[in-house]
Amino acid sequence: MSISDELSKKSYDVVNFSIGVGLAVGSTIFIGASFIIKKKALSNATRNGNVRASAGGFSYLKEWMWWAGLITMGVGEMANFAAYAFAPASVVTPLGALSVLFTAILATKFLHERLNLLGKVGCFLCILGSTIIVIHAPKEEEVESLDDLLNKLQEPGFIIFVAVILSVSCFVAWFFGPKYGNENVLVYVIVCSFVGSLTVMACKGLGLSIRETLSGGHNDINNWLTWFFLVWVIVCVAVQMTYLNKALDSFNTGIVTPVYYVMFTTMVLIASAILFKEWQNLSLKDVLGNVCGFIVVVIAVMLLNSFKEVDISIQDMRIIWRCRRDHIKYTVEAEEESGQIKQTSFRQSGYGTPQL
Repeated sequence: MSISDELSKKSYDVVNFSIGVGLAVGSTIFIGASFIIKKKALSNATRNGNVRASAGGFSYLKEWMWWAGLITMGVGEMANFAAYAFAPASVVTPLGALSVLFTAILATKFLHERLNLLGKVGCFLCILGSTIIVIHAPKEEEVESLDDLLNKLQEPGFIIFVAVILSVSCFVAWFFGPKYGNENVLVYVIVCSFVGSLTVMACKGLGLSIRETLSGGHNDINNWLTWFFLVWVIVCVAVQMTYLNKALDSFNTGIVTPVYYVMFTTMVLIASAILFKEWQNLSLKDVLGNVCGFIVVVIAVMLLNSFKEVDISIQDMRIIWRCRRDHIKYTVEAEEESGQIKQTSFRQSGYGTPQL
């Protein structure tokens, strides 16, 4: 291969990677907005005296706002789905943290939730962590065609992974859901996250099929694997939507969003590592960079949601710092004054003077 061919291949990979990152970031805006719209729709349905979604009710289907939220999420998911066709899943999925950022910002406006100082720090860390992940993420695709993907789907490691995911999801949904679903946020979120990891893998395959067809390389529309991925996506998304509605109806968005993000992203990274093996060509520096970026994002998500009820601002921090400074100054002065008094008493007592 000539040098020009290598350079053109490199630039093509950079273009694909940039398109994928751009679509992933754009999708977070719509997905973040959909959380707010659907939460308001669920609140309206409950306020009207209807059965809550967490109790098995579907009255929210009568709310036009819920459908607007569904459409908004659909647009975001389509952009996110397209991103998987151009960039690795280990890049696209962690960038979903930006939807938490947009959710927090929009919640202050439409749900009257206050964004305190810790939330603002979380917004900054969310952007910082996402940037670190993009810089150190794998830039090359490990699967180039549906034939390659089919071979990877038949590997024992991925088959075992799918079996474990389906078994755990069914067990939690059927046995723990009715008893503990309204008491512990992990019950519904586990089902959403585990099934969601399979959704991402199907989106990756479907996006690859569409990209190959549009590029003119292969016509994969008649390939049975394309339709299998489509059905896979529809079924998994339906399950995700059902249990996500139950989680949002039972718990505050500040609890559901960070827990769902951390668990969902972790499961997708595990599934991606098993199926696509996107991490095997990364250097130790890039692996550590990805891990650190993910940890920063997790901390940001926690700050954005878990501590948003804490009433603290920059003015409060100034008052605390001023009080602490005054306390330290008072303590030093008191110690100096006490030392002088002791020294004076020591001299007056005549202790230690030579005896004649």
